[in-house]
Order: sequence, then structure tokens, then C-alpha cells
Amino acid sequence: MTYSIFDFLQLIGSLGIFIFGMKIFSEGLQKIAGSRLKGILSGMTRNRVTGVITGFGTTAITQSSTTTTVMAVSFVNAGLLTFVQSTGVIMGANIGTTITAWMVSLFGFKFEITPIALAVIGIFFAFLFSSNNRLRNIAEAMVGFGIIFIGLEFIKGAVPDINANPEMFEFLTVLSGYGYFSLILFVFVGAILTLLTQSSSAATAITLVMLFEGWISFPIAAAMILGENIGTTVTANIAALVGNVHAKRAARFHFFFNVIGVLWMLALIYPVLHLMDSIIQYTTGSTLSVMGDDVLARQNSTLALSLFHTTFNIANVLIMFAFVPYLVRFVEYIQPDRGQDDQFHLRYISGGPMSSPGFSVEQANKEIQHFVDIVGKMHVSVNELLFDPKANREALLDKIQKAEEATDEMEMEISDYLVRVSEHTNLEHSTSERIRFMQTMINDLERIADIYYQISKLAERMTESRSTWPEDAATEMAEMMNAVAAAIETMTRNVALSPEQVDLDAAIETENAIDRTRDMYRDTHYTRLESGNYPARAGVTFMDMLNRLERIGDHMLNVNESAAGRRLKAMRVDD
Repeated sequence: MTYSIFDFLQLIGSLGIFIFGMKIFSEGLQKIAGSRLKGILSGMTRNRVTGVITGFGTTAITQSSTTTTVMAVSFVNAGLLTFVQSTGVIMGANIGTTITAWMVSLFGFKFEITPIALAVIGIFFAFLFSSNNRLRNIAEAMVGFGIIFIGLEFIKGAVPDINANPEMFEFLTVLSGYGYFSLILFVFVGAILTLLTQSSSAATAITLVMLFEGWISFPIAAAMILGENIGTTVTANIAALVGNVHAKRAARFHFFFNVIGVLWMLALIYPVLHLMDSIIQYTTGSTLSVMGDDVLARQNSTLALSLFHTTFNIANVLIMFAFVPYLVRFVEYIQPDRGQDDQFHLRYISGGPMSSPGFSVEQANKEIQHFVDIVGKMHVSVNELLFDPKANREALLDKIQKAEEATDEMEMEISDYLVRVSEHTNLEHSTSERIRFMQTMINDLERIADIYYQISKLAERMTESRSTWPEDAATEMAEMMNAVAAAIETMTRNVALSPEQVDLDAAIETENAIDRTRDMYRDTHYTRLESGNYPARAGVTFMDMLNRLERIGDHMLNVNESAAGRRLKAMRVDD
């Protein structure tokens, strides 16, 4: 046997170059597409049919079915997609990911593309340093495209020569000699290969090289492709272990959908492979490769394998399409919502930043919307604490305290996530600027939560000291709380909008209304105090709460301005 450890390390390095090229190519395409991908996903998934088309198109653009699936899950969490609609995107992503196999088999084996790949890198390399973001992103995608095929050429050169290593040939012959059981065995081999490479595209490329080099027969390669379809879902399920219930359900659906597809395909695999053989013979006039066949036959085998990959995924979508609602119910049954998605936990950020900074920013923005919802609930709890005599005060105080502690943690986690997103190289200026504004938003929201907690402590001290307000003071405080509630509603709407859609006029008006209310009731407070209408302790608490609520209004205006990507302090009414 002439294949050494050093030769094996060269193979691993070649695979690394291929995966690196796929990563650069995918990230470049995603940056070129920008926010349009978000629009595609949110606007073209009205039903499962358009969902399949959207999943296919998005995966074709991103060259990553994982990215498409993660985006779909985040949209389900945000309520922009239903779980059933997201299943269409996942099914379409299965079809879209087969484009990689076609790209490799057409350009990597049928043509001598390495010189062209080097020329492409030579043309676009200089543009990687361009100040034009779009030109730089195009250059990144094209350089990644070139690196893919250089890596593929290295893989082809690094795999052992089957004729010079008869031990390997004998080992593969033994494994392939068990008939139908061998196909099942190599399904597991394909799944394991995908887990080891953490990339179905890389596993597919290795399978194509093994077929082209004569290591394995076409049926064995087809079995490995089926295994890789399962392997890519196992990776997603591992990633979903730290996700919420929606992420877990999407990952489980993907797994069961592909496993069921592999099972029915294994039952029909020989007739299907015969059909692939017939199609290739009809279109090229050549039979498929078996171990040791001529180069042309082996080239055609890689095309047939790509055809099999696409045919399987399309057929699986067509066959399973009508059964999706039943599979969804099954997944919901085995992955129930046990109420673990507590309102004070991060919902949309469960791991590291996505490969596209734009999508990562959208995830963070969804988390900020969740942050705003928590602040709104704190306002409701404080209002109940102040004005509902039948309320369970201990439970409310505990709820407000836990919410305040959770917002402290949320601020740190979201901030840390945004810092990691900002570490992306060649980050667009608009994205960097939005990240900075989002950092200020979470800081202001955390301060709002702190103030609500302080107000709850003031209410607690009033109860302990048996202090009460006269009826007119209580009415005034209720009106102040209503003014703040109106500002919260405006802030909630604005944070959910894109920066150019934010209604700052409404935000400024609600903040001014809070200021006017505070000024008006500050005067009446001093009148009551001078008239001796309530004890000094109750009066001090009233004024303290009034001022704290006014500061909440200031922070909310800051949030609105940050959501709009602007600072308009000059437009505020002076305190």
C-alpha cells in the first residue's frame, strides 16, 4: 500500500480548501443579495407551494440549505411564517442544495476548469480591497467560486490511486459485495461523512470524486447521497438542541421528512437507478461507470449521480407534499411546547451569528422586539400594583423583580451577540451603523426596566408605611401611567418597522404628552402639599414616581430615535 499519512493529510487539506471556498462563495452571494432575501422569505411563503419555490431560490442564492432553514425558523418565531409554511421552505431547500452537485459534476469533471478558476481569482482578487461594497461582495463570491474548484482539483489529486492500492480496492469490494445490504451500509457511511465534514456539499463532492476515480459503483454512490440527505438533518438537530421549541420542531420535521424519503427511495432504488442509466445513455450515448471503466463513462456517472440527487429530492417533495400536515402534527406531538419559552428568555438568538451579518441583525432586532414586550408587561404589572387593591402584591413584586433581572441578562447577551456580528470583515457601513443604534436601544430598554423596578419598590414602601394618596392624586398618577402606556404602544410599533418606516412624529408627540402631564401634575402636587391634603411621605413618593415615569418617556424616545437610525434631540420639547 503506497498511501501514507502525509497523503491523507493532503486529502484533508484539499477538503479544507473546498469547504473554505464554499464558505467564501456562500457569504459573498448572501451579501450581494442583502436584505432582499428577507423580503423573499417573508413575501413568498403564503402557502406551501410558494414556500417550496422560495426555499429553492433562497438556497440557490445562499448555497446553504442550513442558512435557509435557520432563516425560516426565525421567521416562524417572529410570527411572519406559520410552521406549515416553513415546511415548504425546508422542502424547497432540499431541492436547492442539489445545485452544488450539478456545479461540481458539470465543471469539476466534464471540463478542465482549474485554469479558468485561477483566472477568475486573478481578475477579481484586486476588487476584494475595493471601497465599493457591492463590487467587493461580487469579488468575494467569485474568488470563493474559484477556490471551490481548486479545492476539488486538489481532492481529485489527493485521493489514493485505486490501482496502486489494491488493499483499498479489496476492502471496498468486500463492503460492496453484500447486495442490497451494502446499499443500506453506505447510507450510514454517507450520513457519517456529512457529520464529519459538517457540510453536505463537501460530502457530496467527496462522493462524486470517489465515483469518478472508480472507488465505488454508481449504486453505492447513490446510497451515499441518500445518507448525506439524512446527515445534513442530523447536524441541524444537534444545532437545535440549544434552540427553542420552534427550532427543534423545524429540525425534527427536516429529519423525518428526509428519512421517510430515503426509506421509500431504498425500496425503489434499483428501478430508479436503471432509469438514470437510461436517461444518460439516451442523452450521451454512454453507459454509466463501474469500477475501472473509461473516463467518459465515469464523467457521465457524476452527471447521473447529480440527476439522481435532484430527482430524489423533487420526487420526495411531490410525494410527501400532501402528507405534510400529518407530519407536522406528528412533530408537534413528539416535540410539544412545554412552556419553556418563558417570556424572559431569549427567543430568536440561540447560537452564534449567522453567516450573513444582515440576517444576524434581523435576529437581534426580533430579540429587541421581545425586550420591548417585556418592558410593556412590566408597565402592566406596575399599573396593577398601584391601582388594583385585589392584586397579589407579593406575586407582582416578584414578577417585576424577575423581569428586571432578566432584562439585565438580555442586555448583556444581545450586546455580546451584536459585538460578534460586528466582527465580520467587510461589514457594510449601514449594517455597522444599525448595530450601534441597536446597542443604544437595548441600553435604554434596560434602563426603563430598572426604573419600573424602582417604582415597584416605592409602591412597596408606601404599603409598608401605610401611606395613601388622595383620590385626585391617584387619578393623576393613573393618567400619567396611561400617557406612558401610549408611548409604549408607539415604541412597540416602531421597533418592529424598518428604520425608514419609523413614525418619529408620533413618538415625539407621545413623549411631549408625558412631559406635559408631568408638568401639570407637578403643579397640582405642590398645591396639595401646601394645603396639607396628604402626608409628606406620600407626596414625596408621588413626585418621585412622576419624575421616574417622565424619565421612562425620555428613554422610550431614545429607543424610537435609534430604531429610526437617527438622533433628533433638538426636536424635543424642553423639560
